[in-house]
Amino acid sequence: MRPTKSRFTRLAKATARVTGRPTTFILAVGVILAWLVTGPLFRFSDTWQLVINTGTTVITFLMVFLIQATQNRDAEAVQVKLDELLRATAGAHNALLDLEQLEERELDGILAGYGRLAEGARVDLRRGGLDTGVPEIG
Repeated sequence: MRPTKSRFTRLAKATARVTGRPTTFILAVGVILAWLVTGPLFRFSDTWQLVINTGTTVITFLMVFLIQATQNRDAEAVQVKLDELLRATAGAHNALLDLEQLEERELDGILAGYGRLAEGARVDLRRGGLDTGVPEIG
């Protein structure tokens, strides 16, 4: 059973889905072209310019929040899925679960350990060895 989604979640997902389509892009280009064509009708007045400036500013402002909400939710879902893969994998380091919550210094230390592991594997490959296995992270 899927949980009930809030109105904002439904709106954010629907907006992201609709705005990412070619039809929406063509519609936006059409609006701009219509605005350009009407320039001579309104003698390229300040009001004519203000219409497009205000419209695009408001739309951009709102879209930033909707897109960010969608990206945050998607990133969190991917993190949970990765955490589950780690949890369910025999021999995986459970300390790697929820890494996104660590301070940058702690994350840099773990990254350096994996960098050393990768470099060691490359050295082994150059010597004709294998780069497989489950070595301990130092």
